[in-house]
This record gives sequence, C-alpha cells and structure tokens, in this order.
Amino acid sequence: MKISGKFILKVAGTLTVISLVVALLLGLVNGVTKDKIAAIEAEKTRVAMSAVVPEGSEFTDALEIPQAAIDAAKAQGGTVSELYGVTNGGAEAGYVAKVAASGSQGTITMMVGIDANGAITGISVVSHSETSGIGTKVVENKPNAAGTPVLDQFIGMSGAGTLAVGSNITAISGATVSTKGITMGANAALAAVEALG
Repeated sequence: MKISGKFILKVAGTLTVISLVVALLLGLVNGVTKDKIAAIEAEKTRVAMSAVVPEGSEFTDALEIPQAAIDAAKAQGGTVSELYGVTNGGAEAGYVAKVAASGSQGTITMMVGIDANGAITGISVVSHSETSGIGTKVVENKPNAAGTPVLDQFIGMSGAGTLAVGSNITAISGATVSTKGITMGANAALAAVEALG
C-alpha cells in the first residue's frame, strides 16, 4: 500500500494541532498553579525557619549571600542557598541559613538557626532522600545511642569545622553517613555565617 503525500500532510497537520493545544493547556495550568506552588514553598520555608529559632523571632527577606560565605560553606562540604537575618524584640538575633550536604542516599537540605553569638539554635530538615527506617531516624530527630535526639545535640554548638561525628556528635547506629551529612550542613551554615563578619 502506497501512502500518499496528502495523507502524510494531514497526519502531520493533525499532530501539530494536537501538540499546540496540549502546549497551550500546559501553559495555562502552569500559569494557574505557579503562584499557589510558590506560596506553599514560602510557607514551608517559614515553618522550617520558625522551627530553628526562639519563639517570637522575625525574619528579614532573603539576604544576598557574599562569595566569601559561599566559599566558606563549600570548604565545609556543604552549599548555602539562602540566608535570612533574625530579629527578636527588634534586636538582631542571628541568622537562618538554608544549606545542603550529602547524606547516604543523596542531598539533605536543612535550615540551621544560628544566634548572634554564633551558636546553633536548631536544625530542621527541609528535604532528603535518606533510607526509610535508617537514615530517616536522623532527619526525624530520633534519639542516638546516648539517648539525645540527633538534631537537638547540635543546639548550643559553635565554631565551623569543629563539629564531627565520633568527637562531639553522636550518630544513630546504622545511620552514621546521614548523621555526617547533617554535621557537614551544620558546619557549612556556621562557616557561612562566620564569613559575614
């Protein structure tokens, strides 16, 4: 059976029209949902930030991150993507840094609160792909071998590069790599804030 040129043009035209309609619909759906998705992400960020600072704290808009802070975080094995100023009662109270570091199954992204004296006030995991039942114990702040919730042990610690699993950080058995990822993120956040001067 021979296929005519007319038939090929008809099929090509039909596929083109279908593709254009689908592209238009996708564009419309994106336009409708884009703002809602952005609002949900902003709320998730606000909740994560509120979890790592004292109650009653307020936040500045995202700050421009100087190259020195980016480099300092990278030297500690993490990346800093967002930085916010924190005020409490109108006085400067520290910073919240959104950082990422490698865990056992991928990147762990977290918010780290740091007070005006350079000490960690809290850590909240924003996203991860750690192994269910093992690495998730770390990101869910389950108790370590010493009975202390893993993320809570960072509170009050300071000094970029001074936090280390097996030294002043106790890992959950079987989730050492995940704990090291959180530790790298905490060191990266401390380094970024220290680089601000």
